[in-house]
Amino acid sequence: MAGAVFELIAAASRLRDGSQSIATRMVSEGVADLVYNPLNYAWNVHEEFIRRTGGSGAKCILLGMNPGPHGMGQMGIPFAATSVVRDLIGITGISVAKPEVIHPRRPVNGLEHPKEEVSGTRLWGMLEHRYGSIDKISKEIYVVNHCPLMILNGDRGTNVTPNNISGKSVEELMDICDQHLREVVDALDATKVVGIGKYAENRAISALCGLGVSVETCWHPSPASPLANRNGGADWRANISKVLP
Repeated sequence: MAGAVFELIAAASRLRDGSQSIATRMVSEGVADLVYNPLNYAWNVHEEFIRRTGGSGAKCILLGMNPGPHGMGQMGIPFAATSVVRDLIGITGISVAKPEVIHPRRPVNGLEHPKEEVSGTRLWGMLEHRYGSIDKISKEIYVVNHCPLMILNGDRGTNVTPNNISGKSVEELMDICDQHLREVVDALDATKVVGIGKYAENRAISALCGLGVSVETCWHPSPASPLANRNGGADWRANISKVLP
């Protein structure tokens, strides 16, 4: 499986570099006030995440949308949460740099970020409950975000999801994100992609059309989602359980 890890790292590095130039244009074109690229400033953590989870035989991809300010935006890991990265994934002691321009409401604290990302604790907690250790999870599941950029607008640094912006730079960003997803599918020889939320499902359907990969969806675990919170989260856990291998 070493070959899969190498291919995943190479694909992520291409996505990192390609999205960075687009991020700069998004700001200059007024699409966003500020754009963070965690694949740049948290690359060392992201690469270690790939090494630990990308070469164990998983054929099912869980596809998120884009980084959250308390998760991947801090640590470069999809659906990251401070305790999850430390205690389940087992990544510690790797420094995270800073974005070139920092929004005053969105500091980057790396692996020591003091606030837990609820979506991350829910998703990875569910995977741990179902499969066990990170090694066992990685034999079944690989987690990746479609878009690597955290897009911020306004004085509050509101996290804008890609489906709420438009323009030529955004179209180009989606193209390279779709290409990265195809490269991840190829590297893993994946047979199924589960979009976490309808947006991710729709991107996967578009990117993987004609490739013979099954695309399904589950509810997003965000605490902002009524579906995710229903019955204390039990309905969300039942929903995602139906599509997990």
